[in-house]
Amino acid sequence: MTETAHCVWSGRAQLGEGPLWSTEHRLLLFVDIRGSRLLAYSPDDGSTRDWPMAEACCWLVPHVQGGFIAGLRSRLVRLQLGPDGPCIVETLARPLTGRSGQRLNDGKADPSGRLWFGTMDDAEREANGSFYRFDRQGLHEADMGYGVPNGPAITADGATLYHTDSPSGTVYAFDVTDGKLANKRVHLRFDADKDGYPDGMTLDTEGGLWVAHWGGGRLSRFLPDGTLDRQVSLPASRVTSCAFGGDDLATLYITTAGVDRDAEPQAGALFAFRPGVTGHAPCSYE
Repeated sequence: MTETAHCVWSGRAQLGEGPLWSTEHRLLLFVDIRGSRLLAYSPDDGSTRDWPMAEACCWLVPHVQGGFIAGLRSRLVRLQLGPDGPCIVETLARPLTGRSGQRLNDGKADPSGRLWFGTMDDAEREANGSFYRFDRQGLHEADMGYGVPNGPAITADGATLYHTDSPSGTVYAFDVTDGKLANKRVHLRFDADKDGYPDGMTLDTEGGLWVAHWGGGRLSRFLPDGTLDRQVSLPASRVTSCAFGGDDLATLYITTAGVDRDAEPQAGALFAFRPGVTGHAPCSYE
């Protein structure tokens, strides 16, 4: 059965990404990477605010001490969100030193407070991106060889991590022990002609993995064994990511991209859907 999501913000993000429910602010935060904007949607009154960023923001992760860790194009920073918008407090790491033409793309924290994020060739020509772990011990390259790294999604017990290489149509699964990745295996394989490409994703409390279809115009839920369970249709072909939000964590928010989709009136909009299952509160970086 194919279900549908409804539009909650009709603005046109060039590359909407990184949806995050902020319990601190009671807002759904998301970014427009190509438009260099940070946006905030309020489910209370339906309003959306946006702020320009001097350096494009690719994702946000809550910080245990308040505020956020943000992945900008070239660096990791601490960021506060105040009444006048985002304020960068300090730079924490520069993962791309010596790597010209690359940028950050997609990141999450795990239940142990570690940060996981990917890097990529900004021109999307070479599979020279890497997957990193950032924690109190510093920056560690955990995997490599990615064209466009997306996700990740980490189970509530922290034992399994899912991560995507979009151009190859592959969602990988890893075992995680003490912050180390092992047993890399193919969890899902997308057919580009039928499915588009796997993009951002999130897990619900039943273990279902929700995956955005870039070029496929939908969001799919997969059971832990990889079986396709449900599909949600969207009036935008480039579906980029998803995250549970709202005070009950029962609304699934979905970002899309408007770049090169002039014939799609709702491409780049933010959508919402009540799937009947709840998600996890986002993990914080410690």
